[in-house]
Amino acid sequence: MRLRRLFLGTGVAEERGAELMEFAVLAPLLVMLLMGMIWFGRAYNTTQTLTRAAREGARFAVLPCCASCCDPSSPYPPDSQVRAIIDASLVASALDPSQVQGYSMQRAQPLNPGSTMVDNGVVISFTYPFRFILPFTPIHLTTITIPVRVQMREENQ
Repeated sequence: MRLRRLFLGTGVAEERGAELMEFAVLAPLLVMLLMGMIWFGRAYNTTQTLTRAAREGARFAVLPCCASCCDPSSPYPPDSQVRAIIDASLVASALDPSQVQGYSMQRAQPLNPGSTMVDNGVVISFTYPFRFILPFTPIHLTTITIPVRVQMREENQ
């Protein structure tokens, strides 16, 4: 009986607090993993928001302009109006339009000059810096530059 109590007693005494120690070791890793997933989700959301904003601008850029709204020499809206549409879309998603870098809008040339379908279009491209931080670590990637490029084709109606 004494021998049995000796073995059972020592086994229980050595395991006291083991769960607390395991939790103390794993909890910061789990929290860091969770925060990393949140930041990667934010980066993906920012990428999708930027793409949507560029798509809205490109969609507006290929629309024919009314006679009283635009310059009579060009049937399309000016670049400043297209940029205003992109900026409004970014502001609606709580992104700062002043951080957009390398903005360019190019009118595409006809892809098939002999076809009856109008293949003119627009290409909008820019980059946006995203500040990415891994919490609880000394790793701070100051900025990740997210490139955006959208091409929209104009078609005959």
